[in-house]
Amino acid sequence: MRSLLSRILLSAGLFLGLTAMTMHKKTRVVFFGDSITEQGARPGGFIVRMQDELEKRGLSSQYELIGAGVGGNKVYDLYLRLEEDVLAKKPDIVFIWIGVNDVWHKVSSGTGTDPDKFAKFYRAIIDKLKDQGIRIVLCTPGVIGEKTDFTNQQDGDLNRYSQIIRDLSKDQHCGLVDMRELFHTYDLKNNPGNKESGILTVDRVHLNDAGNQLVAGALLDVLVTK
Repeated sequence: MRSLLSRILLSAGLFLGLTAMTMHKKTRVVFFGDSITEQGARPGGFIVRMQDELEKRGLSSQYELIGAGVGGNKVYDLYLRLEEDVLAKKPDIVFIWIGVNDVWHKVSSGTGTDPDKFAKFYRAIIDKLKDQGIRIVLCTPGVIGEKTDFTNQQDGDLNRYSQIIRDLSKDQHCGLVDMRELFHTYDLKNNPGNKESGILTVDRVHLNDAGNQLVAGALLDVLVTK
């Protein structure tokens, strides 16, 4: 009788322990992108700022934020490292922020990604994430130059690729953070001199303090709104 009782108590204890672990499991969030995301995981970056804000709100025990950005990446680079850098981490949520290099490298290094290939690789990434039941949030590219009158050299392509991402978000039922629109709206209010950089970026592309804060706030709003 004692042996039976001991087994019952042991089983009950294991059940309660596993239940407690499940109840307190953090939501694992991966930020998947290029150098902008890579820098976001460094001190002062938007991922670090998000973590700081979660702590202020008393929510840090609910989320684990993981940066998975690599400088120079384009959409097919993300596809190639998806298994190792994202799926292997078993995330609950993935934010995808890619597109700047797919556009920028057309001019800077003669590479880049054609629009049709960009859409195909992006959709393939979404499909693999959806197969694992992962919540997906897409982000349009921000800026390559902060002039507000659409005279930056790559504005046309950025608008086109951003629309591809918006369409994918709608068709694939993914979340969306429209960085392209967010950045332009902010620059319209805060860049009266029509400068190329210095408002949200340090070099027309990578984020300064204001840029990191803007991105952190936008992503956090989506993250904590289930």
